[in-house]
Amino acid sequence: MGLRYYLMRRLLLIIPVLLGLSIVTFTISHLVPGDPVRLAAGPQATAEQIHKLEEEFGLDQPLLVQYLNYMKGVLKGNLGTSMMNRHPVAMDLKRYFPATFELVVVSTILGVIIGLPMAMAAAVFKDKWPDQVSRIAALSSISMPVFWLGMVLQLVLCMTLHLLPISGRFAPRVPFPPNVTGMLLVDSLLASDLPKFGIALKHIALPAFCQSLIAIALITRLLRADILEVMQRDFVTMARASGLPERVILFKYVLKNALIATVAMLGFLIGWELSGSVMIETVFDWPGIGLYAVKSAMALDFQPIMGIALFVGLLFTTVNLLVDISY
Repeated sequence: MGLRYYLMRRLLLIIPVLLGLSIVTFTISHLVPGDPVRLAAGPQATAEQIHKLEEEFGLDQPLLVQYLNYMKGVLKGNLGTSMMNRHPVAMDLKRYFPATFELVVVSTILGVIIGLPMAMAAAVFKDKWPDQVSRIAALSSISMPVFWLGMVLQLVLCMTLHLLPISGRFAPRVPFPPNVTGMLLVDSLLASDLPKFGIALKHIALPAFCQSLIAIALITRLLRADILEVMQRDFVTMARASGLPERVILFKYVLKNALIATVAMLGFLIGWELSGSVMIETVFDWPGIGLYAVKSAMALDFQPIMGIALFVGLLFTTVNLLVDISY
């Protein structure tokens, strides 16, 4: 009964969060200087064409009416239509989201694979060289601008050494694997096509690494502190007094208790990566919702901006709810 009440309360709290997000996003998108209708119509458009476009998208009505009409559409599953390409926003999100989700999943896995052993080594060898190396690596990762690092790695690894592709998601002259999930790594594995899996892996390696740096830094420092704190508890002292090997104590007793805060933080990290992949996707020309948001903002296309904000907000709250349930 307690879990059911908790779930109902958390699900109901999502409604005012998304409502407030929609109001803020709608207000900001309409306060930005510029005329999206004239921009969408083109420089040669007549006054009649511009007025017709305003009527088509309801932009000739008061702002409150525009907002209420938009929210009525949202309640029916309609996120509006882009003025630039005339595509439904929901269809564009369905098209671009798998690329962003794949990038977030790979970068999070990289963050865990690299950050977890770094944190364990730093805690076990406290104040020794592994701890100092992990501290320097973590501080450098969280302090370095990812867009600058991405461009440096493009220059060195792609343009100079020719080890990895400089941008994009897949080789331009190679057909995609059969579309099942929209994630090229998964789809190529489902098709048992290892060459295409290798192509997709090479393209995602650099942007995923750059996006994983903050995850590596936060996991390393937080988990190190938690491991050191758990090591001082009585049940660990009792386990050592019982003669258990240090490896068993670390993995079976210490790590399981120390991971609780890290698991909670992973939910925030995943949500942040979903909403904060704009820089990475722009630098690497990654066709996800971050790049879609940048192009929409530059075109003052407010309906995609609204749709992206609501979609990412829903994902963020859902991921955090699932993480809260998991721990």
